[in-house]
Amino acid sequence: MNEHLPPSLPSASASPAQGSPPAPRPTSAISRAANGVVIWVARHWLALFNTAWALYVFMPFLAPILMRAGMPEAAQLIYTVYSVFCHQLPDHSYFLFGPDLAPQDSALIAAGMSSSSNLFQVRSFIGTPEIGWKVALCQRDVAIYASVFLTGLLYGAVRHRVRKLPFKIYVLFVIPIAVDGLTQLVGWRESNWWLRTVTGALFGFASVWFAYPYLEEAMEDVLEEELLPRHSPAP
Repeated sequence: MNEHLPPSLPSASASPAQGSPPAPRPTSAISRAANGVVIWVARHWLALFNTAWALYVFMPFLAPILMRAGMPEAAQLIYTVYSVFCHQLPDHSYFLFGPDLAPQDSALIAAGMSSSSNLFQVRSFIGTPEIGWKVALCQRDVAIYASVFLTGLLYGAVRHRVRKLPFKIYVLFVIPIAVDGLTQLVGWRESNWWLRTVTGALFGFASVWFAYPYLEEAMEDVLEEELLPRHSPAP
């Protein structure tokens, strides 16, 4: 006897048909907020960078201003923080509110700088009312980071027209600061304030020109990945 069995019903756990788009996953408030932060940073990364570099360059000049204003505790805090990033040697630094922006060793020693070979003793000299007060970054670092900040502003005006700097050309910009710094480090010669400034500025300028176009591309990729799913048409 033939029995007619009813067709079996599909199981509730059966997988969806091949080719159908997966159901969108619900996102939590934290995930949406994190995505919003990522998108905001990707859109405004250049403004964030320029603001950070501006603060980094301005704060070392605030230290001698505070010393002049009679606030040595606040000034010393800035000197201490920047001592982590810079050697702060007085003969390689600018001095504000004195007769000479870049005093010579003889004038610095006469004003109280240690003549010892101990660099920690030498770097601790921050100035006097007579010779002026030391900027918390050395001359070369001031030139590098000021150049990075100013070139970043320039990049904002030409970011969609500027071409990437080839690596070989970038190396040519790096050679002057490398030669000036290394020959001084090994004792072959002594640099001066204007060489440190020029070579540092060239290095900062070239570093922005080389790196920022790649950052621009990376941020555009982030925006594309984050925003494209939101604007995709529903299936």
